[in-house]
Amino acid sequence: MTRLHQATNSCARTDRLPLSVAAGLARRLMLALLICVTWSVAHAETAKLRVATRIVPPMVVEKNGVLGGFSIELWNSIGRRLNRETEYLVLPDVRELLDAVENGRADLAIAAISITAEREDRFDFSLPIMNSGLQILVRGTAVNVETNPLRELMQLFFSRTLLVWLGIALLLILVPAHLMFLVERTHHSGIIPTKKYFPGIFHAMFWAAGTLATQADQMPRHWMARIVAVLWMFTGVVFVAFYTAQLTASLTVQQIRGPINGPQDLVGKTVGTTRGSTATAYLNDVKAQMVEFEKVDDLYDALVSQQLDAVVFDAPALLYYTTHDGRGSARTVGEVFHREDYGIVFPTGSPLRKQVNEALLGLRENDTYQRIYEEWFGKR
Repeated sequence: MTRLHQATNSCARTDRLPLSVAAGLARRLMLALLICVTWSVAHAETAKLRVATRIVPPMVVEKNGVLGGFSIELWNSIGRRLNRETEYLVLPDVRELLDAVENGRADLAIAAISITAEREDRFDFSLPIMNSGLQILVRGTAVNVETNPLRELMQLFFSRTLLVWLGIALLLILVPAHLMFLVERTHHSGIIPTKKYFPGIFHAMFWAAGTLATQADQMPRHWMARIVAVLWMFTGVVFVAFYTAQLTASLTVQQIRGPINGPQDLVGKTVGTTRGSTATAYLNDVKAQMVEFEKVDDLYDALVSQQLDAVVFDAPALLYYTTHDGRGSARTVGEVFHREDYGIVFPTGSPLRKQVNEALLGLRENDTYQRIYEEWFGKR
């Protein structure tokens, strides 16, 4: 019995030894894992952020190999608040930016990137960093637009403006014609040969129309009719002067406006934009003959070299181009349309989104955002 008890105790001590060793090993593994996780988190919070962007002035500009522009200065301010360094990855277009974020080549992307419902399904976006939209760019200035005088004259003849002036002229003719008919028909040698309303009123209207357009072919005989005639000749001079001024203004406006003045004029035209931009879907909807370019500079060059009728692109970029490299060779027409917000793009579920949004709100509260905006776009 004693031997059995000793054997049992010996076996128990033997079983407890491997358990204590296993527990020690488990503790060491847990400690190593905790250290590894802590190091990984610390490294992730201090590692350089890979930021994808593209050259699209004034959002992103490049001078002597150094990036600048509204988006870059804004992100640099955000990075300082996050205490993170930045490594920029410059790509040609929006599609490449989105692909870089999606496949992990970049932690985020910033430039003129519109927030759309389709993109929200694939990515997370920051709070909007700017509200903008699309605009149209055409060649030349107001005096350089090529015109077709015969076509413009025919358009003027069948325009609403001409109909309005004809209506005014008819009203002006009817009033003095009736006055002349009522006075002259009773005079024995008056210019109205009959006392009947028809055809007497037609004689009076012919006289009124001739006096309005040029000058009276004959003077009335009754003294009251002569007073009406003098006043009517003065009215005719004023009418012709105003009509001539309106005609000249209409022709001038047509020359300034050109064939493309708004989105409604893009149908059937050859219109360029950058690959993957939100303008591509819009141009397909309006049935324009769309041509996509990889680089913004190639897009502008194609317009100036007459390969395109117009360009549809982000309004800030077009306005910047017309006041810098494109001054005198291109101009914007119409209002900004297809309004949209720009944002910073993150992979879905990225923890950076919350941090960036907090930093962005901080920059708005201390007026840093406003200062950067006014530096590149002026005061609002």
